[in-house]
Amino acid sequence: MASLSISRCKIWYALQLYLLIQTTKISCYQYKVGDLDSWTVPSSANPHVYSKWSNNHNFTIGDTVLFLYPPSQDSVIQVTAQNYKTCNIQDPILTMNNGNSVYNITSPGLFYFTSGVPGHCQKLQKLRIAVPGNGTFVFPPDDDAVSPIAASPSYPTVSGPMPMQENAPSASPLTRVYPIFMSAATVFFTSAMVIGSI
Repeated sequence: MASLSISRCKIWYALQLYLLIQTTKISCYQYKVGDLDSWTVPSSANPHVYSKWSNNHNFTIGDTVLFLYPPSQDSVIQVTAQNYKTCNIQDPILTMNNGNSVYNITSPGLFYFTSGVPGHCQKLQKLRIAVPGNGTFVFPPDDDAVSPIAASPSYPTVSGPMPMQENAPSASPLTRVYPIFMSAATVFFTSAMVIGSI
């Protein structure tokens, strides 16, 4: 009789794990900076292209940001918040200069990028990315950003989080993997309740 209970438990664990894996659809995206525009000095017709672009995307841990540019003409550097505000390109955190630069978002926070070419940052070739953590965070406004209403008058202003878009125009879906201990905790507590009732 004891071996029958153990077999039931194993089957129940396997079923719970299978259902959890099958019903969890999680994805991450690779965003091309500026969508159709490459990483370059913004035009006078659209000087805030990068702040508008960043404000119109919901970045999460696991996403990647792709900077495309001619490597002989430009580069990307990650800088501190202070260097971002003052356009100081000395002593960057990270330098990327291959023309096809990918930045992996591995933690929540604010990330600051600018061109590594002198004078480009002053012409607003810079980008700030806000990545929320597990809770709800309010990030300080970007000094170079225009208000969401001015940035995209065709979109309604809605309170609350934006739903995740399955087919984002500037994103290609990848696979996002969350730590298994969250899923295992759910399976453990559900199974413990079932075992107690056997």
